[in-house]
Amino acid sequence: MTDDAIIEETIQFVKETLKGAEGGHDWFHIQRVFRNTLFIAKDEKVDVLVASLGALLHDIADAKFYNGDETIGPKMAATFLTSLNVDQKVIDHVVKIIENISYKNSLDPNASTFTSPELQVVQDADRLDAIGAIGIARTFNYGGFKNRELYNPAIPPNFNQSKEAYKKSAAPTINHFYEKLLLLKDKMNTQTGKEMAAQRHQFMLNYLEQFYAEWNPIGVKEDI
Repeated sequence: MTDDAIIEETIQFVKETLKGAEGGHDWFHIQRVFRNTLFIAKDEKVDVLVASLGALLHDIADAKFYNGDETIGPKMAATFLTSLNVDQKVIDHVVKIIENISYKNSLDPNASTFTSPELQVVQDADRLDAIGAIGIARTFNYGGFKNRELYNPAIPPNFNQSKEAYKKSAAPTINHFYEKLLLLKDKMNTQTGKEMAAQRHQFMLNYLEQFYAEWNPIGVKEDI
């Protein structure tokens, strides 16, 4: 099977698997990450097949929708790629990308130290979809999905979260900007990713300024 055929089969598999998924983690999220991956990869020395498959399969079974089980996604991806007779080295690399792409792993001092150019490209592509206009939309969509408050001035952001605290957080959606989204600009790996993230980061700052201006337009104390 050619690389193009493998990618096309994978696209169809992901579309079918993610039917009815939460709007921030559906096929269109995968499609955007895939496109970002191809765009960033043009300026990087990477195995495009590995990066493409990593992008397409990185959220095939997001742990947050599987009671926090982080093993399901890698297993599902490996089983699918094996069914296509994909080279084992490619499968192993894609699995490593899925296991290590998540932001929450950066909060774990015992996390794997695995890295590769392909992981860095896909990670940047995924993080780009978490910021900017689309990132804002996805954040509030997920907050609504979990029935979280938009904002509560009495609940400040937690700037020193552990991985477990991050996974269990039920804080207002605005807090997520400070606990993750505004931190991603400085965690980008590639030059292209950094340049794209800078503009999206500024958009989020502008959004937050407008949000607070609308929340309290006359400067009344928050306890009133």
